[in-house]
Amino acid sequence: MTSVLLVIHLMLAIAMIGAVLLQRSEGGGLGIGGGGGGGGGMGSLLSGRGTANLLTRTTAILAAGFMLTSLALTILAASNRAPRSILEDIPTTNSAPAQEQPDRPSVPVQ
Repeated sequence: MTSVLLVIHLMLAIAMIGAVLLQRSEGGGLGIGGGGGGGGGMGSLLSGRGTANLLTRTTAILAAGFMLTSLALTILAASNRAPRSILEDIPTTNSAPAQEQPDRPSVPVQ
Protein backbone atom coordinates (compact mmCIF):
# COMPACT_ATOMS: atom_id res chain seq x y z
CA MET A 1 0.00 0.00 0.00
CA THR A 2 2.81 2.37 0.87
CA SER A 3 4.64 1.82 -2.42
CA VAL A 4 1.48 2.41 -4.46
CA LEU A 5 0.82 5.62 -2.56
CA LEU A 6 4.43 6.68 -3.00
CA VAL A 7 4.24 6.17 -6.78
CA ILE A 8 1.04 8.24 -6.92
CA HIS A 9 2.74 10.90 -4.80
CA LEU A 10 5.70 11.09 -7.18
CA MET A 11 3.44 11.29 -10.24
CA LEU A 12 1.49 14.13 -8.62
CA ALA A 13 4.74 15.96 -7.88
CA ILE A 14 5.95 15.66 -11.48
CA ALA A 15 2.56 16.73 -12.87
CA MET A 16 2.45 19.71 -10.50
CA ILE A 17 5.93 20.80 -11.60
CA GLY A 18 4.79 20.63 -15.23
CA ALA A 19 1.60 22.59 -14.52
CA VAL A 20 3.51 25.32 -12.71
CA LEU A 21 6.10 25.60 -15.47
CA LEU A 22 3.38 25.90 -18.13
CA GLN A 23 1.79 28.89 -16.42
CA ARG A 24 2.46 32.37 -17.66
CA SER A 25 4.69 34.52 -15.51
CA GLU A 26 2.65 37.46 -14.29
CA GLY A 27 5.15 39.03 -11.94
CA GLY A 28 8.03 39.31 -14.38
CA GLY A 29 10.48 38.87 -11.53
CA LEU A 30 13.26 37.64 -13.81
CA GLY A 31 12.14 39.60 -16.86
CA ILE A 32 11.10 36.50 -18.76
CA GLY A 33 7.73 35.20 -19.86
CA GLY A 34 4.62 37.28 -19.95
CA GLY A 35 4.44 37.34 -23.73
CA GLY A 36 1.13 38.02 -25.46
CA GLY A 37 -0.72 35.58 -27.60
CA GLY A 38 -3.47 33.07 -27.38
CA GLY A 39 -5.92 32.70 -30.21
CA GLY A 40 -9.67 32.47 -30.24
CA GLY A 41 -12.36 34.57 -28.63
CA MET A 42 -12.61 35.65 -25.04
CA GLY A 43 -14.78 32.68 -24.09
CA SER A 44 -12.52 30.10 -25.69
CA LEU A 45 -10.90 27.46 -23.54
CA LEU A 46 -7.52 28.08 -25.15
CA SER A 47 -7.61 31.85 -24.87
CA GLY A 48 -5.12 33.52 -22.56
CA ARG A 49 -7.62 33.80 -19.73
CA GLY A 50 -9.15 30.34 -20.29
CA THR A 51 -5.75 28.64 -20.26
CA ALA A 52 -4.72 30.52 -17.11
CA ASN A 53 -7.90 29.46 -15.33
CA LEU A 54 -7.47 25.85 -16.45
CA LEU A 55 -3.83 25.72 -15.33
CA THR A 56 -4.64 27.43 -12.03
CA ARG A 57 -7.39 24.93 -11.27
CA THR A 58 -5.19 22.03 -12.35
CA THR A 59 -2.37 23.22 -10.12
CA ALA A 60 -4.74 23.60 -7.17
CA ILE A 61 -6.15 20.10 -7.66
CA LEU A 62 -2.67 18.59 -8.01
CA ALA A 63 -1.49 20.46 -4.90
CA ALA A 64 -4.47 19.17 -2.90
CA GLY A 65 -3.72 15.61 -4.06
CA PHE A 66 -0.06 16.07 -3.16
CA MET A 67 -0.99 17.22 0.35
CA LEU A 68 -3.41 14.32 0.83
CA THR A 69 -0.85 11.73 -0.27
CA SER A 70 1.74 13.36 1.99
CA LEU A 71 -0.59 13.04 4.97
CA ALA A 72 -1.50 9.47 4.06
CA LEU A 73 2.16 8.47 3.74
CA THR A 74 2.90 10.04 7.12
CA ILE A 75 0.02 8.21 8.79
CA LEU A 76 1.05 4.89 7.21
CA ALA A 77 4.67 5.35 8.29
CA ALA A 78 3.63 6.15 11.86
CA SER A 79 1.23 3.21 12.11
CA ASN A 80 3.84 0.69 10.96
CA ARG A 81 6.31 1.73 13.63
CA ALA A 82 5.89 0.35 17.12
CA PRO A 83 6.24 2.84 19.96
CA ARG A 84 9.55 2.53 21.71
CA SER A 85 11.05 4.08 24.80
CA ILE A 86 14.66 4.98 25.39
CA LEU A 87 14.35 3.40 28.82
CA GLU A 88 14.14 -0.01 27.16
CA ASP A 89 17.76 0.31 26.07
CA ILE A 90 19.10 0.66 29.62
CA PRO A 91 20.46 -2.64 30.90
CA THR A 92 18.92 -3.68 34.20
CA THR A 93 20.99 -5.32 36.93
CA ASN A 94 19.84 -6.72 40.27
CA SER A 95 22.92 -5.73 42.25
CA ALA A 96 24.10 -2.24 43.01
CA PRO A 97 26.76 -1.00 40.64
CA ALA A 98 30.24 -1.26 42.08
CA GLN A 99 32.77 1.52 41.83
CA GLU A 100 34.93 0.38 38.98
CA GLN A 101 38.11 1.87 37.71
CA PRO A 102 38.04 2.91 34.07
CA ASP A 103 40.00 0.70 31.75
CA ARG A 104 43.54 1.96 31.54
CA PRO A 105 46.27 0.60 29.39
CA SER A 106 48.81 -1.34 31.40
CA VAL A 107 52.16 0.35 31.44
CA PRO A 108 55.14 -1.78 32.46
CA VAL A 109 57.04 -0.39 35.45
CA GLN A 110 60.80 -0.14 34.96
